[in-house]
Amino acid sequence: MDNIAESIFKNQRGRTEKLLKAGFQKRGQQFVNQSSFLADAFTLTITVTLPHTVITELIDNETQQPYTLHLNANNTGDFVAQVRKAYLDTLQKLADQCFDQDVFQTEQAHLLIQTIKKNYGDELEFLWKKFPDNAIWRRSDTKKWYALLMKISKRKLGLDSDEVATIVDFRLTAKQHDQLIDNQTYFPGYHMNKQHWFTILLDGSVPDADLLKLLQTSYELAQ
Repeated sequence: MDNIAESIFKNQRGRTEKLLKAGFQKRGQQFVNQSSFLADAFTLTITVTLPHTVITELIDNETQQPYTLHLNANNTGDFVAQVRKAYLDTLQKLADQCFDQDVFQTEQAHLLIQTIKKNYGDELEFLWKKFPDNAIWRRSDTKKWYALLMKISKRKLGLDSDEVATIVDFRLTAKQHDQLIDNQTYFPGYHMNKQHWFTILLDGSVPDADLLKLLQTSYELAQ
């Protein structure tokens, strides 16, 4: 992907039914749409590979050659700026119409999002504009938080790695605190009261069944 497309779609997840409704044709594992662009001066082909890879090709209809000047921010001039704006607007419209926000892209993050929506009817809340990778769930009746979903460096958990990981914070009982916290799989609550919360890496180190049991406990503790 070019930098413009990457910045728009990196935290998005394309939806098959929305892409088809928008006129994309399914070709194998890809979805392809070709259309005139900027008053027929160009032909724009957009190829989407789920979940969020978007490749574009802009062909100058007069020369039948690829046009790429709009992809380099250092290229200036009224016409290039016009092409760049139209290109950005087109991709943003595609993101709004055919993609859903998908900040947390691990399988276990998706499992929690789907389970919570199904069992409790709660949606992720993004409360902090300065921290778009942080979100919470709260009970609809008590308004108390019962889980936080975040992306942080593993080093912030005391691990010897700068890899960015997706984590979840749950409430825990005193018994769980004494039995589970090992600073390898279960960590003291990141950015939360370490006596009442704990952190789990959503990388499969905790089995799905255990993760969902801990979710249920946390939900109940938020009464």
